[in-house]
Amino acid sequence: MSDFWKPKGYSSVSPYLVVPNAQSVINFLQEAFGATELRRFYRPDGSFMHVELQIEDTVVMLGDATNNWCATIAQLHIYVQDVIRVHQLAVHAGGTSILEPTRKEGDPDRRAGVKDPAGNTWWIATQEV
Repeated sequence: MSDFWKPKGYSSVSPYLVVPNAQSVINFLQEAFGATELRRFYRPDGSFMHVELQIEDTVVMLGDATNNWCATIAQLHIYVQDVIRVHQLAVHAGGTSILEPTRKEGDPDRRAGVKDPAGNTWWIATQEV
């Protein structure tokens, strides 16, 4: 089946974040998760109307909050190759650690949690089966 109905490399579902300071979240995602920017559109006032960032196999979309589009805090989960390293990168990139990398009994994932500069929580995990 052809994917002509969506951009190449995009999954069917993409998280969309509306944040109070899009540039701070863009910087965080680039430093913490190696995100690469795909495209960017501005509003007449210079704020970000729409930005798309690629993280591994996922596109994350975001924009600056406005009076008509209020910021909303989200919780996101991301699998990475090395949760300990990425947790450190996320904190160094301006995130606030809310859970150090931990593996609970019976759970094949080692998980960590970090809040980004806009208050979104990123649950970071590596499966260690």
